[in-house]
Amino acid sequence: MTTSALTKVSEQLCFGGKQIRFSHHAAVLNCQMQFSVFLPPQAEAGKVPALYWLSGLTCTDENFSSKAGAQRVAAELGLALIMPDTSPRGEGVPDDANGAYDFGLGAGFYVNATELPFATHYQMYDYIVSELPALLEAELPLTAQRAISGHSMGGHGALVIGLRNPERYRSISAFSPICNPINCAWGIKALTGYLGEDKANWQQYDASVLLATKDSTLPILVDQGLADNFYPAQLQTDSLIKAAQSAGVAAEIRLHEGYDHSYYFIASFIEQHLRFHAQHLLF
Repeated sequence: MTTSALTKVSEQLCFGGKQIRFSHHAAVLNCQMQFSVFLPPQAEAGKVPALYWLSGLTCTDENFSSKAGAQRVAAELGLALIMPDTSPRGEGVPDDANGAYDFGLGAGFYVNATELPFATHYQMYDYIVSELPALLEAELPLTAQRAISGHSMGGHGALVIGLRNPERYRSISAFSPICNPINCAWGIKALTGYLGEDKANWQQYDASVLLATKDSTLPILVDQGLADNFYPAQLQTDSLIKAAQSAGVAAEIRLHEGYDHSYYFIASFIEQHLRFHAQHLLF
């Protein structure tokens, strides 16, 4: 199927709904992109709200759709799931000079890059906040009611985007998010490469800084496994907890004994996240 802007790549029936993969030309990324959508059966009768899921380092749009097991509950609740890719792709899109996994392809960090050569393509913040929702709400049976969630680098993206755009979302959640990227190795590498050496420019993409300095108006749910091999050094969950406490924000940040960084952790709690978002999207 081809519409004015979307090309359907694949479609499968799933819990009475449709799991679909699309491609399109992303103007702000200056490249061709693929993304996945789950449309619940209720979308056959009318428009439905959407949960945007942002994935982590090395992932594509397919990790969440195939591993999280979210479609069953989304079909019950009548929620669409929107699963973008994690970076621009394709010929001419620059990568890490050494081919490392934590920068470049698969590692867009949901920022608007200002440093060359990355600024030409790596505008993931604008893609997620503006271009993709406008496209999908014009082409698919979606309302303008949105929530946002994600994992690891994508949890960082969900928190930052939700905190900076409370008028665009109803709720925020995250699994194992990078909470304080200005103070961890992953974040320092990415923010330096995409934004340059001036650390003042980094703070707009740090959830702990944003939460401490903004009046958060959105419900927030965060889950972190205590057996996560990236906790606490890369994820800095305590910084987010302290920021919420200092700002007087009632964010629910839950720590779970024995759980790691994998999709087994996500699959264990994704139903709770979907029901959390449904409380704010469906009324």
